[in-house]
Amino acid sequence: MCTTMILTKGATANGAMVVTHSDDDELSDQRVICVPAGTHPEGSVRPILPEAYDYPRLVRKDRGPYYDTPGWPETQPLGAIPQVPHTFAYFDGNYGIVNEHNLMMGECTNGARYQPDPVSAEAAGPDRHVRLMYSSELSRIALERCTRAGEAITMMGELIDEWGYYGEGETLLVADADEAWVFEMCALPSETHHSAWVAQRVPDGEVFVAANTFRIRDVPGDDPDQMHSDHLHADLKAVGYWDPAQAPVLDWLPAISEGEYNHPYYSLRRIWRVLDRVNPDLGLSPWVEGTYTRAYPFSVPPNRKLTRMEIFDLYRDHYEGTQFDMTRGIAAGPYGDPHRFVGPYDGDQNAPGGRHAMPGAWERAISVFYQGYSFVLETRPGAPEGAEGVMWLAPDVSYTSVFMPFWPSTATLPESVQTGNPRDYDPEVAWWLFDFVGNWARLNWRRMTEVDILPLQRSLEKRAFDMVAAVEEGHAGGGDRRERLAAAQAESAAQILDAWRALGNRLIAKYADGYVNSGPNKRKSAAAIGYPAAWLAETEYPQGPTSYEMPVQAGRR
Repeated sequence: MCTTMILTKGATANGAMVVTHSDDDELSDQRVICVPAGTHPEGSVRPILPEAYDYPRLVRKDRGPYYDTPGWPETQPLGAIPQVPHTFAYFDGNYGIVNEHNLMMGECTNGARYQPDPVSAEAAGPDRHVRLMYSSELSRIALERCTRAGEAITMMGELIDEWGYYGEGETLLVADADEAWVFEMCALPSETHHSAWVAQRVPDGEVFVAANTFRIRDVPGDDPDQMHSDHLHADLKAVGYWDPAQAPVLDWLPAISEGEYNHPYYSLRRIWRVLDRVNPDLGLSPWVEGTYTRAYPFSVPPNRKLTRMEIFDLYRDHYEGTQFDMTRGIAAGPYGDPHRFVGPYDGDQNAPGGRHAMPGAWERAISVFYQGYSFVLETRPGAPEGAEGVMWLAPDVSYTSVFMPFWPSTATLPESVQTGNPRDYDPEVAWWLFDFVGNWARLNWRRMTEVDILPLQRSLEKRAFDMVAAVEEGHAGGGDRRERLAAAQAESAAQILDAWRALGNRLIAKYADGYVNSGPNKRKSAAAIGYPAAWLAETEYPQGPTSYEMPVQAGRR
């Protein structure tokens, strides 16, 4: 349920290759964990763990100390593949994020025509092919073993071909300092022709976005900017997904997918919004003829190079200023709250193809209330050695969070980021500090965000920009560079979290009981806010007890 982007180095103001991702995972495991590098004896194997998101998503001693979660049973593997002598350190969430060599990953889930359960090594047999691979473990294996994007694409494709794929369709974005690829995969309904994948390069100078629908279209078989299984066309023909007599060129999206999740524009509105924001000169329409539209290009050049803050802001979007603005209208309440909670009338937010009758639907914004975390990954070729890559991590909902910097080369993260159960409040956990403020803001969304939250957010992020620049300017000096970077990121994160904890404490008193309170050191009375006149006019307020006369109601006697 995620939104993920590539901004190539020719599209960014600082010349960075950028991969972004919002993990819109509801109340799943929100930890971002550093998996340490490892040395493995000859003949050892690498366990393949099943797809999982609930806390704790996996429990294993061999994934480092923060995955050795006390009190929980060890995660049992589906099978194993041969291990390599050395594996790299990487930052890991519900999917692999970035490794110490700045190989970067983004992800989104897509609806596929066939979405089977895994088939373990034990369950497989002569008439049943093993299905061990899902995108989460594929991304982790690639980060453990690869330093370049093309290398990672090739390796993951070979793993799918050999070990089989299960589950929903998936997109992984894979980039290094020089090139970026979109890697899409799905399962097929055959024991012989069991899996399919294709990858396409994003041209330099352009921006790509995916949002829960496959984005690769024509696969002629001889495009130098594409990679795919050697038997992709034969496989899709064999399972009846593609008939070359009807369509000489394979169109990947309609061949393997029913299109958008849940309802019309669940995916396409977000795709339109990003492309329109980065280049409004294209005049792209938010309205299309159907889920298989070709109205939105695979990638587009921005009309000007995007700054880091502008990239952050793409993840803080509720369609403000458009006809879909979720801060407007009666559904936004009196204070312009853009959040629309999911309920029984909305159907399964993970259901591809909109297979249920819908009495209505809300727009699906990029910034959604169930964001677990977002990140912006940068690799800047001109940065000092060891500091080229930065992960900017925003726990919880990006609109009411702060993007905090961490260098992957340090192979370390603060405990506050690597711990925390989303079902057990802990004020020492980064995610909980931001989640509390985001929820409290709904008492008076517009005033609280505009007056209290966003100004502090901007101040802290600009301070982090300055910190990164200052640390990198002195990075060429003597001493242990990795230790200096680790100390700087830890201090920066601690300052941000302290400021956000203090903000949450202030908001509790300032907005208590529907008032705006002046503060503990002032005798001024609390200000009564009430409700905007336009919103009152939409409610029963005008029909309230304003007269002693009995009101006459239409249709009653």
